[in-house]
Amino acid sequence: EFGTDVIFSAHVHAYQRLAPMRPDGTLDPLFGIRSFVVGTGGATLATLPAATPVTEIQNSGTYGNVKFNLSDNAYNWQFIPVAGKTFTDSGSGVCHNAPL
Repeated sequence: EFGTDVIFSAHVHAYQRLAPMRPDGTLDPLFGIRSFVVGTGGATLATLPAATPVTEIQNSGTYGNVKFNLSDNAYNWQFIPVAGKTFTDSGSGVCHNAPL
C-alpha cells in the first residue's frame, strides 16, 4: 500500500533472504516485499529452522555483513563474509514504483 520494496532486520543471529511476498506471507514476485535478516555481526550464531517456501537462501555458520546499494529505482546487495569463510550472497531488485 505504501510502496515498500525491501525490508532489513537483524533480529535472528543468522542470515536469511526471503522472496518478495505480500504481508500475508504469500509469494508475489511482481509487487511483493523482499526481506533480509542479517544478524551475523558478532553474537553467537543461531541454528535456523527449516526453510519455508519464501526462503531464498539462509546461512547460520558465517559471520559477515551485507553491503546494500539503494537508488530511486533499484537496489542490490552483497553478503561479505569474514576472512576465511566462503559463503556469499548477492543480487539485485527493481523498485515497484520506479519511473519507467
